Amino acid sequence: MSDVRCRTVWISDVHLGTPECAADSLLAFLDRHRCDYLYLVGDIVDFWQLRRTPYWPQIQTDVVRMVFSKARAGTIVTLIPGNHDEYLRRFCDLQLGNIMITREAIHRTADGRLLLVLHGDEFDGLSGYRVLVWLADAGYVLMVRLNRWIRRLLGCRYWSLSASLAAMLQSAPWFVAAFEAAVVHEAARRRVAGVVCGHIHQPALRPVGSILYCNCGDWVESCTALIEHFDGRLELVSSTSAATVTRAATAAAAEAAAS
Repeated sequence: MSDVRCRTVWISDVHLGTPECAADSLLAFLDRHRCDYLYLVGDIVDFWQLRRTPYWPQIQTDVVRMVFSKARAGTIVTLIPGNHDEYLRRFCDLQLGNIMITREAIHRTADGRLLLVLHGDEFDGLSGYRVLVWLADAGYVLMVRLNRWIRRLLGCRYWSLSASLAAMLQSAPWFVAAFEAAVVHEAARRRVAGVVCGHIHQPALRPVGSILYCNCGDWVESCTALIEHFDGRLELVSSTSAATVTRAATAAAAEAAAS
């Protein structure tokens, strides 16, 4: 498969430090996509999970090395810490070569549009309730692991339990809609053309009123990224099938090591 040349890549919610991270798929994606700008839009490293149960295989180190390799080769890398890697927020406005750590960014596309880039956790309505946020995180991890167990039990190729539950629970669509509305409102207040975020693991690329709403998704289940072509056109791309195989193999290895 040939390399893809693009102007910009945005990825978010990688959750390095967890068995659920599709590191193999992400590494292949980063190796294949050559870009001038790379935005890491929060929750790249899951410090919450690392504090509970440390997990860091070699493949996740390889992902970090790939990012540094791109920076050395000339790619401008912007890291925007999220809530799971909020520890890195103390280093905001620090620049190391081609790597910049910042709370948020403004990106100008090739066709002149301004995009607000942020993780988005401050707009989820739970920011002031750390216990609720922790419980929600623990519940999500439990759903992903239960999803993996059910797939093995039923012999399913791929089935997203968390996505199925989200579709059934009335509160999930309300939560997503409220988050999107809050992020879009902030973009409109800043008078930019669009917003790029992550946080809720729901990939999206669509206009909401006059604002272009872009959500990178995640590298746990959806395995999606947002890319900008050299003419300024934006595209949401996915490598779900490859990541499904990766997660199954990684999970099996992690469980074998724990047994």
